[in-house]
Amino acid sequence: MDKNLIQRTFGGLLYAFVVIFCTTPLGSEMLGKISPNLVQQQNLYYGLITLFLFVGAWECVKMMKFDPKSWEKWLVFPVIVLVFYRFSKRYFQHGFYFDFNLSEILALSLILIAVITLFRFPKELYYDNGKLIFTVIYTALPFGFALGLPKFYSVENTFTLEVFFLFILIWSSDTFAYLTGRFLGKHKMAPKISPKKTWEGFAGGVILTLILSFFVEKFHPDLRGNWMVVGFLVSVFAPLGDLVESQLKRTFGVKDSGNIIPGHGGILDRLDSFIIVAPVVYLYFILEKFI
Repeated sequence: MDKNLIQRTFGGLLYAFVVIFCTTPLGSEMLGKISPNLVQQQNLYYGLITLFLFVGAWECVKMMKFDPKSWEKWLVFPVIVLVFYRFSKRYFQHGFYFDFNLSEILALSLILIAVITLFRFPKELYYDNGKLIFTVIYTALPFGFALGLPKFYSVENTFTLEVFFLFILIWSSDTFAYLTGRFLGKHKMAPKISPKKTWEGFAGGVILTLILSFFVEKFHPDLRGNWMVVGFLVSVFAPLGDLVESQLKRTFGVKDSGNIIPGHGGILDRLDSFIIVAPVVYLYFILEKFI
């Protein structure tokens, strides 16, 4: 068997296991067999998102090639810590589920502005102050909003599975789009950014992800929101997340964001879709309460 295939399979399985371990009760149950109440699922999930954030931010800094002498480079992580701290306070105080404040609207708007800047005005990111702002927006804000996706009920000691199923839909959307595009794809979606993406693949990803979402909604009515809507949002915005990271790598002449996952590249390579999907789905969950 090809060595790269073995490495890629192992890396993919390891990555999937870590995600499942930290986004379902599996993690706390397995650790509970070692010692009761050793680690709460809430803390496992927080640790996962925090790991994703800081590794992703480090990869972003390396990709964007800051001037070694610039002061902006040394500000990246202190600013990220401050931003993520605010989200962390809300997370542990269960403060995500009761209001939608002005700072969140601003943060979501900044993500949109950063994406537009990357595609329309990439030269702005050649300056270190632009790199600093983009890195904070592209990493700290999406992963911060990701903390607000699941709910934890300390009294019943239960953990909701929104993030687990969100990953399932993202993986499925990517797989369905790839397979449909490979066999039926003729019309390129963004040939200069991602030559393999086709409109046929995109359509296949939307249709098949919606079918999978139907079964998620049917068998897990306890999840927040309507998962047919979530499936549609995933199938539309997951490809956009992939294009955003592809454009970022293209802008700075980088093939992969890193090599932390054997055979799969870096954290940003694996989480490019999640980075865009998480804030969009969070916004939907908030708006859904008022509809």
